[in-house]
Parts: sequence; C-alpha cells; structure tokens
Amino acid sequence: MRPALQEGRVGSIRSECADGVGILTIDRVERMNAMDVETAHAFRTAGLRLARDESVRAVIVRGTGGIFCSGADLRYVREGGAPGDLGYLRPEGRQEAPGFGAAFQQILEYLHSAISEIRRAAKPFVAAVDGVAAAGGFGIAMACDLVFASERARFEWAYGKTGLTGAESATFLLPRLLGFRRAMDLVLRNPRLDAASALEHGLVNEVFPVEGFDERVAAEARRLAEGPTAAFGVAKALLNRAAGLDRLDLHLDRELEELTRAAGTEDFAAGISGFFEKRPARFGGR
Repeated sequence: MRPALQEGRVGSIRSECADGVGILTIDRVERMNAMDVETAHAFRTAGLRLARDESVRAVIVRGTGGIFCSGADLRYVREGGAPGDLGYLRPEGRQEAPGFGAAFQQILEYLHSAISEIRRAAKPFVAAVDGVAAAGGFGIAMACDLVFASERARFEWAYGKTGLTGAESATFLLPRLLGFRRAMDLVLRNPRLDAASALEHGLVNEVFPVEGFDERVAAEARRLAEGPTAAFGVAKALLNRAAGLDRLDLHLDRELEELTRAAGTEDFAAGISGFFEKRPARFGGR
C-alpha cells in the first residue's frame, strides 16, 4: 500500500484526507474559483494523487466561499496566459491556435487530464456544489460519480455566452445524463438551473440545506469510504463501459481542439469583450 496522502496546498488548490475520504478544494474565491493554468495544474496534480492513493477510498471535490467553480479564468485568458508554459504543453511543430486559443489550451490540457482520471479512478468521486458551477466548473461537477448540491447551488452551461463550444467533458456527458433533447436545450438556450431544477433534470443526486452542507456531504463520503470500495471500483468501470465512457479521452481531445479553434474566432472576441464590459455580446456567427 502506498503511504497515506499528506495534507497540503499548492497555489489555490488544497488537498487533505481523513477517515479514508480525500478532499480536493478549489480555493480561489477572489476569482470565483476560476482556473488559470497554475490552478488547473495544481488541480490535476491533487486529483491524480487522490485518485491513485490507496489509503483514499472516496474523494470530495468542492469550492470555497459559496462558489464551486466558474470555469476558465477569462481575465487570465484575455491577458494571454503564461507564454513560458506553451512549449511544455504543445509538441514541437504543432501550430499554435489563433487568438485566445493557446491560453485555453494551457488550462484544458490539465483539466482534461484530471477529468479523465476522475472517470477512471477505482473509487467514488463526489462533487459538493455549493453556489455556482458554470462552464468548466459545470463540466468538472458532471464528471464526478455523485453530485450533491446545496440549496443555493446554480448550474449553467455558459460557454455560449462568450461564443465557445464546450469542454471539460460537458458535451460528452450531458446527452448521457439528460437525454439528447434536454442537452440541446441546455446548450442552445442556456438556462441557469437552481438546485431543485438540477435535481429534477437528473444532474444532481440530492439537495441539502446550506447550513451543514459540508458535514452532510462528508457523511455521505464516509459511508462510501466504509463500503466495499473494491466492488464499487469494478462496478464503476462496468458502468463507464456500458455508458460509452471508455471513449471519453478521445472526446476530450476533440473538445479541446474545437474550443481552442472557437477561441480564435470573431465571435469569441465579441464574447469576451461583452463579458468584461458586462453587456450581452453581439455575435456575427463568425
């Protein structure tokens, strides 16, 4: 057995373990728990460690400050990302995505790797959604095995508001979770779902009051950790295969490719301008 996971913090990501339950916390509340490349990298590292540590029998993924995660940090994207990382992330000779695509690629390379690990991990991953889960935060939550929401949770596709195509597993999982027609409705009309609506749609397993939310989720995770986790792991793998999730990695690659391409379009330039100017974007379909 590998040694037990040590508690720690890297940048805006905290990880800890107690009673066989690992907790991965996104703690960047000043930026709505959004992901820049440093946060995405730390999220991936903590996620892999929790997934592979044999002393961890269930994992909670959560945010802080009444926010789960708002997706990629658009301020970071607008500022061009971290150019020093591009050579590390992109194989030599591969053409750089135009516009803002390179900054998104930096973030998604790490998040997609973490999501793939969450789905393949032979243990339950539980999303504790307290507050907003939008865009990439929505995708991360949907990638978990169980989703518990507080009464103030809000779920939003959100990609279309800035002219993006979807990533972080969302376009793969939504038709499986919702059915085709409801998935299309979420993508094209972008309703913001409150906790009760998300429960009715089948996006969450249970809704708890805000007061005591963390304790309720921790109790659920402890019950999982005390259960037959070897059998849970096998059952998870079988369900993954039955639902076609053994093809997820291929789809994540396609999501990354299409989103980075969309980030180079006039529509995304209009979308990110509208976002920072706090007005609806004016799209031209290009």
